[in-house]
Amino acid sequence: MSPADALEQQRTLYGAPLSELAAEATGALGLTQGRLAEVLGLSAPMLSQLLSGQRVKIGNPAVVHRLQAVLTLARQASGLPADAVATRLAQIRAEQPTLTGDAASDATAAARALARVVPADELLAAAGEVRSAPLADLLRQAADLAARG
Repeated sequence: MSPADALEQQRTLYGAPLSELAAEATGALGLTQGRLAEVLGLSAPMLSQLLSGQRVKIGNPAVVHRLQAVLTLARQASGLPADAVATRLAQIRAEQPTLTGDAASDATAAARALARVVPADELLAAAGEVRSAPLADLLRQAADLAARG
């Protein structure tokens, strides 16, 4: 796929090539490309590949969410003091959006599904092996449900 094809696919996915969106954000907010990458949670080389059309799509939905927030801020920036812009950029960088509906009910549904197909002892063993505390909690909840039958 050529870079031109990639940029056209970006237009379909994001409404414009990412290079145009990045230029809008960096121009309005006074950011460098490296600082934009930092706010988005991307490496500078990855952002460069996206902007040049070497890559088509942002793979992480949280990064897409942050890009949308940065663009919204860019469109409002002319009326905001510099410190308010800086504060909002820091908030955007820290955002970890929930990409599904109700996370608690999603986790409960996932625990129930696991409890139906995996024995409690295997779920507890898995919970002891994972490094992610939320995943370990989910596995323990599933083990509890499986044990209760």
